[in-house]
Amino acid sequence: MSELREALLRDLSGIRLLTRPDELEHYGRDWTRRWQPAPLAIALPASIEEVQQLVRWARRNQIGIVPSGGRTGLSGGAVAAHGELVINLDRMRQVLGFDPAARLLTVQPGLPLQAVHEAAAAHGLIYPVDFAARGSCSIGGNIATNAGGIRVIRYGNTREWIAGLKVVTAQGELLDLNRGLVKNSSGYDLRHLMIGSEGTLGIVVEATLRLTDPPPPSRVMLLALPDMAALMNVFELFQHRLQLQAFEFFTDLALKHVLAHGAARPLDSEYPYYVVTEFDADGEADETAALQAFEEAAEQGWLLDGVMAQSEAQAAALWRLREGITESLAPHQPYKNDVSVRISAVPAFLTEMQALLGREYPQIEVVWFGHIGDGNLHINVLRPQAMPAEEFIAHCERVTKLLAATLQQHGGSISAEHGIGLVKRDYLGSTRSPPEIALMRGIRQAFDPEGLLNPGKLF
Repeated sequence: MSELREALLRDLSGIRLLTRPDELEHYGRDWTRRWQPAPLAIALPASIEEVQQLVRWARRNQIGIVPSGGRTGLSGGAVAAHGELVINLDRMRQVLGFDPAARLLTVQPGLPLQAVHEAAAAHGLIYPVDFAARGSCSIGGNIATNAGGIRVIRYGNTREWIAGLKVVTAQGELLDLNRGLVKNSSGYDLRHLMIGSEGTLGIVVEATLRLTDPPPPSRVMLLALPDMAALMNVFELFQHRLQLQAFEFFTDLALKHVLAHGAARPLDSEYPYYVVTEFDADGEADETAALQAFEEAAEQGWLLDGVMAQSEAQAAALWRLREGITESLAPHQPYKNDVSVRISAVPAFLTEMQALLGREYPQIEVVWFGHIGDGNLHINVLRPQAMPAEEFIAHCERVTKLLAATLQQHGGSISAEHGIGLVKRDYLGSTRSPPEIALMRGIRQAFDPEGLLNPGKLF
């Protein structure tokens, strides 16, 4: 390791390289915190050419490469635990250009999502993919995991908004994929293979993003529900009556942690289940429709209480109740499941999931929430302080096998938006068939025959 590190520092002295133990630990892991980082070094390239130099050096020396962005991932996709070279793209965070006719924004991969939003707003447009980690996650990482977030119900996942990519391959070659074209039926669209590939097929070094018009003015409501049976009834009613931008669900346990983390209590009483929903409100008619939907749901017994934000500050306070969950749970070292089923399968899956979690975690707190409008649920199992970490993880992995089997019965996915990485690698077979996995392995072999890109991830 020391000889290789010295060779790297000598051969690529013009590239910023980090080798201090604290730097290796900081850049060698993501939010999972389950693996001890042990990278060879951290490279911070400032250009596409420097990324190519790094990849070619790693190939000559047969060193694995871990592409790295904001490291906010929850599946171990950016972990470097076996002497890999981490190529972190934090220094490549420029807005490179804007095409007003095509409404395309070209950016470097290290640009934080929040900065993408601000760049789009400067042109009177939006990049609509959004989630709580917007200030720290990078657009390259979003592309690598096909990130979803809180507005998928309205705008879809990251995939729908990528018009072009520049990618450095495992051989150090540069691919320019789709080039922002609207129509391009010239064979395989390799751009879409890269999206969601978790850095196993290539390193995204530039992205051309589609922008769109801002939505109409919106309003935010917090809804309090009596039970799980009411959840889909309320969703279907509101979806029928309103133009929804988001429909986010969480439990009383999730609210408890967010309140303890500093959020303001939204309602006078406590309830079992909550929804934060945002909808178009371009005038009095839209607000009237929302109030009528609320009243109808209350008459049916599906809603117990609620509040509509009367200002941007109140709307932000209501959104904090949902977006602050992950941060509030972090000190408890949660074991996370990120699953999805078809929206129509949500009620039956929720019933089985609740029974499974209640049976398998009788003495362990389980906090869950999700994007009900797109069938995505996040399950957080909190480690008891008295339980050793290895014992806790082993227990959770045994339960995850049962959860994966339940998902398979409902045609669901073990990873909705966080990727497979290291955490979910053993459960990929519950989501993908053996022929699919064989084809995926073949694609990976074609792009990276020496297995140097993000080794050990996905499968």
